[in-house]
Amino acid sequence: MSQSARVISPAGRIDAATAPLLENQLSGAIDEGGREIVVDLSSVEYISSAGLRALLAAMKRLRALGGKMVLCSLHPYVKEVFDMTGFSRIFTMCNTRDEALSSLRS
Repeated sequence: MSQSARVISPAGRIDAATAPLLENQLSGAIDEGGREIVVDLSSVEYISSAGLRALLAAMKRLRALGGKMVLCSLHPYVKEVFDMTGFSRIFTMCNTRDEALSSLRS
């Protein structure tokens, strides 16, 4: 099943200026039929509320289509933002990309 998983790997900062790019990448993957998406955040050192909104919107859209999104490899600061905002209870998060891909299979 997860052989068709799409992996999206944003880098740098996800803020008001760059969140639309992430939204476009996620929307593009969904529009192309992707129903299992891993967002690898290993290269992201900062995420703002705009970035959180982009991820949340894509996750809601995927769930409505019967899909699933998993986040992985969050830096400590980025993980802290997810924890403080309560988003860590909303998203499935894994330590590594391999764990994320495996979680899609289960």
